[in-house]
Amino acid sequence: MSEYLAAITELLGRIEGEEGESIGAAARMMADQVAADRLIQVYGPGGHSNLAAQEVFFRAGGLMHVSAILDEGTLLSNGALRSMAVERTPGYGRIVIENAGLGPDDLLILVNAYGINAALIDATLTARERGVRTIGVSSREHAEKTAKDHPARHPSAANLHDVVDVAVDTKVPIGDAVLEVDGMPERVGAVSTFANAFALNTLVMRTIELLIERDVVPPVWRSGNAPGGDEANAAFIGRFRGRVRWL
Repeated sequence: MSEYLAAITELLGRIEGEEGESIGAAARMMADQVAADRLIQVYGPGGHSNLAAQEVFFRAGGLMHVSAILDEGTLLSNGALRSMAVERTPGYGRIVIENAGLGPDDLLILVNAYGINAALIDATLTARERGVRTIGVSSREHAEKTAKDHPARHPSAANLHDVVDVAVDTKVPIGDAVLEVDGMPERVGAVSTFANAFALNTLVMRTIELLIERDVVPPVWRSGNAPGGDEANAAFIGRFRGRVRWL
């Protein structure tokens, strides 16, 4: 337990210490979007990367302007091996973005631990073709150390951090798992979910700070299980119902 905690703490500390500039740039894009009363779309194509999109959607303390693209193709609930096959399928990400109807007024955060899969890169390239501004949250090291001919890669072999407007590096080491156990040939203890959640929540909080500096008080979800939560949220739900597809 202590080793795992130390590894996670070190990783998050590196994000905090090294990604301030990129997080600031991304947060400014997000603040502009909220100030204009436009949505921030989040898409995490990949089995566990879907968790990242869900982390900041409909989340206590999170921005109501965040709208997750919860496409079922790569969800583990539809089968883990199926999910992996779909995320490796060229053209799939294009379908998702076109189906979402994104255009020049949109901002899209793309989250994927490793930053290389075909669905992810296709989604990014399609979004940019349609004039969408893009933020990438992924591990630069993991992408750059993964072979160009790896079967998960997009045919272009592009890395997410090279094809987005702003890239936030989550520092996840290649292989994701970080601990070694005597007698165990494989490393254990994955860290990407912690890294993604930390980076994304930091982005949200910095965005809120920037908005307050502009005298804009953004609507934020309160837990429905907290006192007054349902009432507080109800004051805004009508503003977002119909705009946020999965609300």
